[in-house]
Amino acid sequence: MGVRFEELAWHRTRMGDISLWRRVDPVSHTDVYEVKLGDEYLMSSLFTVAEVELARLALAAHPGAAIDVVVGGLGLGFTGRTVLDDPRVASLTVVDAVAEVIGWHRDGLLPFAAALTADDRSRLVHGDFFAMAAGAGFDPDAPGRRFHVVAVDIDHSPRHLLHPGHAAFYTVDGLTALTRHLYPGGVFALWSNDPPDPEFTATLDEVFATSVAHVVTFANPVQGGESANTVYVATAS
Repeated sequence: MGVRFEELAWHRTRMGDISLWRRVDPVSHTDVYEVKLGDEYLMSSLFTVAEVELARLALAAHPGAAIDVVVGGLGLGFTGRTVLDDPRVASLTVVDAVAEVIGWHRDGLLPFAAALTADDRSRLVHGDFFAMAAGAGFDPDAPGRRFHVVAVDIDHSPRHLLHPGHAAFYTVDGLTALTRHLYPGGVFALWSNDPPDPEFTATLDEVFATSVAHVVTFANPVQGGESANTVYVATAS
């Protein structure tokens, strides 16, 4: 019998120690990949519905073709892979603050990552998404470049942050700065582990022309029953 629980990678970051684990699920007998920050679980390949829906809902809100997309937060790559499934997508830029996480994908530690790393439309960028949003943008080779869609899955929610330095992004000023990197009619989407937050929705409504908070439900075989996340989708003027 193979190893049931294995640490594949470990790195120290400004947010804490981040690690990648593989375990064999006792029910399905399949490999499950999980990312931890310290002792806290960040994501699991067992639960990917919300990551997929982040991409799907963001792209569904944009009617155009030849869409240029930014994904903030690489993680296990499910949001990025779903973006690339849309034939309208011309380019995908995935920004992650941890170079080693990008390395997990490039080095093949995640066997399902090949579709993301091998696609000519896809680029993995090592950088601080929040600093880039407040500054010259998400393309290091083209400062000021605009995009049609920006989808973010980094913090647990606008209130539960991985680092206090991220807080300014979720304000009117922070989101207004983000809109400078969107084309007119561009889409901003955000994953949250919390229920819809009326205060954050009001902030979105102050900055964007429209906003919707989608509740995404999925089966939870670990806890039993059903769990829910939120995907906010907002459209710029």
